[in-house]
Amino acid sequence: MLQQFKDAIESSNIISKTDTNGIITFVNDEFCKISGYTKDELIGQNHNIVRHPDVDKNNFKELWNTIKNKKIYKSTVKNLAKDGSVFYVNTTIIPILDDNDDIFEYIAIRYDVTKEMFYKEELEKNEVKQKILFAQARHASLGQMLANIAHQWRQPLTELSLTVFNLKKNALSKDEEALQKYYEESKNIINSMSKTIEDFSNFFTPNREVEQFDIKLSVDEALELMDNSLKSSMVDVEFRIQNDLEVLGVANELTQVVLNLLKNSIDAFELNGVLIRQIDITIRRLKDSAEIEFRDNAGGIKKDIVDRIFEPYFTSKHQKNGTGLGLFMSKMIVEQSFDGSLDVKSKKHYTIFSIKIPTA
Repeated sequence: MLQQFKDAIESSNIISKTDTNGIITFVNDEFCKISGYTKDELIGQNHNIVRHPDVDKNNFKELWNTIKNKKIYKSTVKNLAKDGSVFYVNTTIIPILDDNDDIFEYIAIRYDVTKEMFYKEELEKNEVKQKILFAQARHASLGQMLANIAHQWRQPLTELSLTVFNLKKNALSKDEEALQKYYEESKNIINSMSKTIEDFSNFFTPNREVEQFDIKLSVDEALELMDNSLKSSMVDVEFRIQNDLEVLGVANELTQVVLNLLKNSIDAFELNGVLIRQIDITIRRLKDSAEIEFRDNAGGIKKDIVDRIFEPYFTSKHQKNGTGLGLFMSKMIVEQSFDGSLDVKSKKHYTIFSIKIPTA
């Protein structure tokens, strides 16, 4: 029975034994298979024959301190095979004691976790890549917002210039009533421009506080920030609210998504030369979530690219009009920050984006 148990352990695990100096005295077939060495090549060698140079030396100091104190050591270890390939093993090293309670050898039992570790590394690489893409998208979005500020200021600056001219003219004629009128006009224009800066400043404040908020407010803020762009592009927006709904998340991030979708529609209207331009935004309650639906008549999306529009750097626009990151960033925000979904459907001349977020 004991022999059967031993055979079962050896056939299903990677096993080695060393003396108190770390010299290999035994390896099983599984150890040879994963390391690429034969038993003759391993017996009598120091166990560091499979040590990977990337592993911090302090890890091995901790290992030896643990087992020399007659304690069991457990860790996931990165190793190097004979052919230079990498393999990972979950390792348990047990000090074996003699009758005098002294250590006379160590036995290490391992199992292969190479696939799991490679998968984990790939996930970590993808996370880093996504963070870089997200930062690039945020930077591109900042550029768009600065362009919006310039657009928002263009008309009031013209009006202010005309008002200052009238102030000067009436100052010479000493018409106090006219002076007061143009003074008030100037003050109102300056206050309006100041509010524009405040709105954009508030939007880009790095507030990551998760809170419960009404999604209507995020849509309203985006519409206000894009107001001049929508008007100058002659886009009519109809905003319907079927239900007042609250969600949990960062309000500014949802505003960013709405801004991206509005900008996407404006660009599509221009690209496709659509004359009568309509965006319908509807907020409604679903079974256990809130939906924000965006529908535009900007010409739809071609069938051969509709499945790719959320890919990073993919854009159907002219290079100067798009980075290919806006929709990618929007999808990441909805999925990762709100645990929701962002989907698209295109029918004939219409495109429908649907944001679904669990209700708070």
